[in-house]
Amino acid sequence: MLTTTGIPDGWPTDEAAARAVQDALRDRVALDEAGPPPGTGTVTGIDVAYDDEHDVVAAAAVVLDAATLDVLEEATAVGHVAFPYVPGLLAFREIPAVLGALEALRTDPGLVVCDGYGRAHPRRFGLASHLGVLTGLPTMGVAKNPFAFAHGELGRARGSTAALLDGAEEVGRALRTRDGVKPVYVSVGHRISLDNACAHALSLTPAYRVPETTRRADRLCRDALVSARRRPGT
Repeated sequence: MLTTTGIPDGWPTDEAAARAVQDALRDRVALDEAGPPPGTGTVTGIDVAYDDEHDVVAAAAVVLDAATLDVLEEATAVGHVAFPYVPGLLAFREIPAVLGALEALRTDPGLVVCDGYGRAHPRRFGLASHLGVLTGLPTMGVAKNPFAFAHGELGRARGSTAALLDGAEEVGRALRTRDGVKPVYVSVGHRISLDNACAHALSLTPAYRVPETTRRADRLCRDALVSARRRPGT
């Protein structure tokens, strides 16, 4: 299902307004819940793709059975990019389309896995946290590259971790999902613990470096962007 979305009324249009929204919402992040156990219920991958030339963004939501990793439902949404590119404020570009894709689902999303950051963000409020607060869903981020924080030595075996530190504060973890392969970077979004988020990341990576949720959503949002380019008026 491909949904067309608009930019919500009152959506921030400049950096100062967006930072004010982050400040207002950040304290609503729930950090005292463990979240669903890995391999239970449903888990949903979120990803976006851009056509900067035409000012279009496509978002995909792919719901998997957490035990089998079979696809249960897919939904996509396209719309105009909702905010200029500013590092640290990318959620404001993506969330309207992501919400459109999530709202098109008939299946309970369960845990939402974002291709990006939650607490591992300079303002402690990346896409996963922002989306979790707005929807009330448990969310986590699994990023392919570190954004602003370094980590110490990481073992080569699958399951090895190293803390992403901002001073003494652990804001996320580098996690090795394949022996000897570059790690991914896991952080809490909303209503899940970091230990459990890492366990989910391992459960979702039986064969590849990145979670199945991300792999499937990435392919789907790119296909949706191609479809959007073919639609009149896009």
